[in-house]
Amino acid sequence: MVSYKDLGLVNTKEMFAKAIKGGYAVPAYNFNNMEQLQAIITACAETESPVILQVSKGAREYANQTLLRYMAQGAVAMSKEIAKARGLKAIPITLHLDHGDTFELCRSCVDNGFSSVMIDGSSHSYDENIILTKNVVEYAHKYDVTVEGELGVLAGIEEHVVSSVTHYTKPEEVQDFVSRTGVDSLAISIGTSHGANKFKPEQCTRNKDGILVPPELRFDILEEVEKRLPGFPIVLHGSSSVAIEAVKLINQYGGRMKDTIGIPEEQLRKAAKSAVCKINIDSDGRLWMTALIRKTLADKPSEFDPRKYLGPARQALIEMYKQKNTNVLGSAGKA
Repeated sequence: MVSYKDLGLVNTKEMFAKAIKGGYAVPAYNFNNMEQLQAIITACAETESPVILQVSKGAREYANQTLLRYMAQGAVAMSKEIAKARGLKAIPITLHLDHGDTFELCRSCVDNGFSSVMIDGSSHSYDENIILTKNVVEYAHKYDVTVEGELGVLAGIEEHVVSSVTHYTKPEEVQDFVSRTGVDSLAISIGTSHGANKFKPEQCTRNKDGILVPPELRFDILEEVEKRLPGFPIVLHGSSSVAIEAVKLINQYGGRMKDTIGIPEEQLRKAAKSAVCKINIDSDGRLWMTALIRKTLADKPSEFDPRKYLGPARQALIEMYKQKNTNVLGSAGKA
């Protein structure tokens, strides 16, 4: 058994309480490799933002759970070094399992140093979701690990999480679900979507510049959930904005991406001022990393040193994460 506290990590209790009170959302950034992790830590340490390092089931398998544990411990040390060198406040860091789909997976993460886990039982019936979520909560809480549950289903694809349609969260269910499971936070479905291809063009309208504009998030559902669960931490998944610039770079340098329409940042900023205290962003990081790798290799076709093409990608991620913290989530300076 490895305690996350020995790794220098924190759970999300205090993090979320401060976010709700302060009207901002804590960034939950997914990572799959060292460069992404370095970028997240650098950006959050330099903007003095709390951060949730998210690891999917697939990313955990890819990285190796033992190596991952030491990467998280190293990330904490790195953040402190940056803070000390710049005279900044040290930031709280959570290591979180994103979309855990079984009790066994969540238990393994708790046992191996995660400070927060998500159990996603949204593919099950309502009652089965409650039973599964409650079992995870009972185990995790024994070790002071926080648990995120989910009600409603997001459309899109994120590794093993696949749905062709959105099932909005039913506000009338949230009180019962939270009280019966004991979860610490709740992911809801109000129109965000997994992956880079979040909406079909026919779902969108065009503005005066001819740019596709996605449908408005269902803030009415969010408001109703807030009324029924006052002060309770709410989570939004699938919240990448899918930067047009990154997609253009990918396609300019040999990629074939299409129908890439994300969540407008102004809508995310509005959500962050509510009870939404955690916003998940994954695809934006993948897009900018891929864009800069493609560009560097196209500009320098003889290059074979991974540092020379991963370095520029890492720098692009740092700038993107800083912008999110400062202008979208409002988490900068909230460490």
